[in-house]
Amino acid sequence: MTEIPHSDDLATLVAILPAHLRAPVEALPADELLEIVLDLGRRPQARLAGRAADLSADPVSREDLEYVVRAVGDFGPDNRAGLEGTLHRISALRNRRGEVVGLTLRVGRTIRGSIEPLRAFIEDGRSLLLLGRPGVGKTTKLREIARVLADELGRRVIVIDTSNEIAGDGDVPHPAIGTARRMQVPTPDRQHAVMIEAVENHMPEVIVIDEIGTAAEALAARTIAERGVQLIGTAHGSTLENLVRNPTLSDLVGGVQTVTLGDEEARIRGTRKSVLERKAPPTFDTVVEIHDYEDLMVHADVAEAVDRILAGRMPQGLAIDGLGSSAEPAEAPVADGLGDVPAPAPFRPPNGAARILPYGIKRDLVERVVRELRLDAVVTERPDRAHLIVVLRARAGEPRLLRMVEETGLPVHVLRRNTAAQLRRVLQAAFNRTAGVEDEEAAAAAREAEAAVRRVLQEGVAVELAPQPPAVRRLQHRIVTRHRLLAESVGSEPERRLVIAPHVTAQSSA
Repeated sequence: MTEIPHSDDLATLVAILPAHLRAPVEALPADELLEIVLDLGRRPQARLAGRAADLSADPVSREDLEYVVRAVGDFGPDNRAGLEGTLHRISALRNRRGEVVGLTLRVGRTIRGSIEPLRAFIEDGRSLLLLGRPGVGKTTKLREIARVLADELGRRVIVIDTSNEIAGDGDVPHPAIGTARRMQVPTPDRQHAVMIEAVENHMPEVIVIDEIGTAAEALAARTIAERGVQLIGTAHGSTLENLVRNPTLSDLVGGVQTVTLGDEEARIRGTRKSVLERKAPPTFDTVVEIHDYEDLMVHADVAEAVDRILAGRMPQGLAIDGLGSSAEPAEAPVADGLGDVPAPAPFRPPNGAARILPYGIKRDLVERVVRELRLDAVVTERPDRAHLIVVLRARAGEPRLLRMVEETGLPVHVLRRNTAAQLRRVLQAAFNRTAGVEDEEAAAAAREAEAAVRRVLQEGVAVELAPQPPAVRRLQHRIVTRHRLLAESVGSEPERRLVIAPHVTAQSSA
């Protein structure tokens, strides 16, 4: 299959803009453009990944808005419209008289290969729920999943398209969903009914649904799952924990109920007599938190993850690279943004407790994640006593930190965001730990990789490791990368294994 990284037909969207705004939009990097905002009396603005740019010094006029509205045509009851043959979406803001006073023109794209890390989860028939804030690519991934399931896996797929956002405007679905069929929804409040109609009338093996947001839609999703149909959907909320705390949508992951324990049971559990427990099996088997285009957190066993949350513990998700074709990302220990500071020595957990110095990160967050991962580590504020530094990316270039790294040579690990999920991912990598692998198995794999690395460094020969499952290979990749060596996965499952080469010649792959 020829990979087409991005396809967005941006020219069609630009063509509906007033003439004086077209050139400024065309001058922007097309692959970064997320949406164009036109609000009456304010400067027109383009929103790109991580920034915004004014398109003109002149404020948006009523004539500008009317020009776009005429080009778009009718808006639906949800104040959304599309451009036939494209994936772009135009949404309207109205005043109390119903007049359009603002427009949001969102760029719709297809991104081939963006779901490779999730392929194993969808191939085995698991129901998959995508979470994430607006604009991180949930709908883009839905389109690609629909295409892969229909075209590459030959399954009967029906897309429930409430605002024509998944498969585009018009009666002919956009090629982005492949041969998957599409059912349009007349009004948003009919989405749950169309979901059930799809199952009853068209015998799908897979239902793809965007923006599950009401109790009726959550109930329809459970009904579909109980009929043995694979569900692929998105829901409001950025993390699994958000969803568990949402009384309207928590049924998607099993629901929550209050249970009163007997005195003896409460004593054995070490809890209060009234506790929260999961009410039923989850509708979705797997939940994927999309933190940004390059950062996913996968909860492969939703039932277990929800039980941990309700028990007051952190769920143990699998952090993976959301854009690469590999499900085994290897992370370098030194951050972007550290200027010309030489790469410090790799972090090797010491005998006894490792001392972590947080920089720009809350101490209690580090301590909580350390406890959750059961690491032999403590937090320190003294650089002269630390074994490694964890720093927030936004502060990675500060002179004080650079001097600290230069003076101590400490390994530095960087968090994109100040969140428990990011910190858990970084510390798992630093301490040779990985979710989904038993401690003994992880320790044996780490010892094997460390011994192989020593032989490669001492003898200058390639060393082949024993076959391992994907989660264990991820662990071994991280160890090899810290020693500035190359690890390549060879063979087919279940005999797939790592070969460590003596010199770095390319980015490692799995």
